[in-house]
Amino acid sequence: MRLRLAAKAVLVAACALALGPALAADRLTLDDAFERVATTHPELRLLGPRRDALTAELDRAAFRPPWVVGAELENVGGTGDASGVQGAELTLTLASVFERGGKLEARRTLAQSRIDALALEREVRRLDLLAEVARRYLAIVSAMRQREIAQLDIAQRTRTVAGARRRLEAGASPESVVLTAQAMLARAELDRARAEQRLAAARQHLAALWGERAPTFEVVATDPRALPRIAGFGELADLLQRTPELAQFTGEQRIREARLQLARTAATPDLDWQVGVRRLQETDDVALVGSVSMPLGASTRAQPEIRQAQAELVSLEIEREARGLALYSTLAEAHGRFLSAQVEVDRLQRDVLPRLARAEAAAERAYRAGAISYLEWAQLQSETTNARKQQLEAALDAQRALIEIQRLTGESFVTAAPERLQGDTP
Repeated sequence: MRLRLAAKAVLVAACALALGPALAADRLTLDDAFERVATTHPELRLLGPRRDALTAELDRAAFRPPWVVGAELENVGGTGDASGVQGAELTLTLASVFERGGKLEARRTLAQSRIDALALEREVRRLDLLAEVARRYLAIVSAMRQREIAQLDIAQRTRTVAGARRRLEAGASPESVVLTAQAMLARAELDRARAEQRLAAARQHLAALWGERAPTFEVVATDPRALPRIAGFGELADLLQRTPELAQFTGEQRIREARLQLARTAATPDLDWQVGVRRLQETDDVALVGSVSMPLGASTRAQPEIRQAQAELVSLEIEREARGLALYSTLAEAHGRFLSAQVEVDRLQRDVLPRLARAEAAAERAYRAGAISYLEWAQLQSETTNARKQQLEAALDAQRALIEIQRLTGESFVTAAPERLQGDTP
């Protein structure tokens, strides 16, 4: 079944992260996180007992009306001629109900449709959980990249402090320049400490999905800027028609159709029948007895339930239409956010960051030569750091949008080749 296959493949490329192989036992990849959640999360394990309960309901629905054995003793213990046992009558009976209108098959169909719908519900929950795993994994990657940017900023500010101190010693600049450079260095170190704290919290948040209280793993280093080329919106919208969220309505429709059919069967009254043997003590004779009864007004009493089932079936189609519009809108918004963020990431990488890097290097040389002030050099350093942060935020926004697209469509996308951060060393 396509949904089952999609549940295994979906979001494998979530976050569009280029996942390398685990380097050690405590190195966690996104696939590893998916596997842990898929095997341990209670929301998925809960569906097993629910299926067992629905299977038991199916077995119960397959039962026919029971046979009823009875015994009846009459004309005993009275007065006069009935004071003895001479006129006693003993009747042994066998009775049951003859179901009409297809009630048995309707019960079976309803129970089976509930079991089938459970499989679709599992796929929806699985996709939602995989998306949540991807988001929490992305939060870890975000903290790691923020720490790297802070480390690059620290390296820049350290060179600034050294340059300012040399100019102070040469009498070319006041002490305030050195103090300002040291303050900027301290702020960069604060950013790194904040990123490390976010990393620890994000790791704990991810581990909570499989119940790990004291995580010791480290995630494999990835580059969130590695974004895939995804299909156009029209093609994704076509995939949306097969999403498990909408497929759930198909399963629910079968359930409500089965309920309607079961309600209609109630309009056909059942026959209560009984056969037996009666022994007449006075004459020592045996006779056969039998009876058939049928309730009246069954069709009238069944009409309210039929109308209710019909109304629920009609409302389901409206609910599906409303859900489809909501999913379509969500997909359109996520697709637009992804493309916009992708453009921003590419332009910053191609046009902005290389120029800022060259400008910052030239400013450092000029500052050491006394051609520019500290403020000019520091401003270029801040611009470079801010551009890196802007690119990272755009990449993270694209990754979040991509996770949502993959959750909605049940499709995964091939990740582009990872690139290094501007200023990374080979």
